Amino acid sequence: MADDINVWNERIIAEFRANGGFVRWSDADDLAAGRPVPPRLEAFEDHHGVPMILLHHTGSRTGRERINPLLYQPVDGGFAVFATSGGSPRDPAWYRNLMTYPHTTVETGPETVTVAARYAERGERSRIWQHQIAVTPAFAEFEFNAGRRIPVVVLERV
Repeated sequence: MADDINVWNERIIAEFRANGGFVRWSDADDLAAGRPVPPRLEAFEDHHGVPMILLHHTGSRTGRERINPLLYQPVDGGFAVFATSGGSPRDPAWYRNLMTYPHTTVETGPETVTVAARYAERGERSRIWQHQIAVTPAFAEFEFNAGRRIPVVVLERV
């Protein structure tokens, strides 16, 4: 499974970088062929592609740099990201790494931005989460299937 995720990440990172931060939505043929980007979501326009950043983070156990492509929501000049792990009952490694090493960078198209990560709490988390499940209803399913409250992380520009 970890190898599948790494291959998925490498493919999306390559497409992101080759196209200046643009990653197109998958159509039915792409999904059938194993292309890992989700199908077009109603709340997003086709010409903007997938709202994605590349999150750089340091492994909390290994100390190695890692990169994950993540869907995001713009928040006050920064980015909100969601530790869904596809509905797994466990938080994704990138989330644990960010909580250990919160100062990092993200790639947003051609730009690399220094950010500080923090956990969104109470009303802020609720506001961000409600907006996200409105535009990406699958996130509500992920939370239900996971049986845990999905962490919302705000990446503030430094």
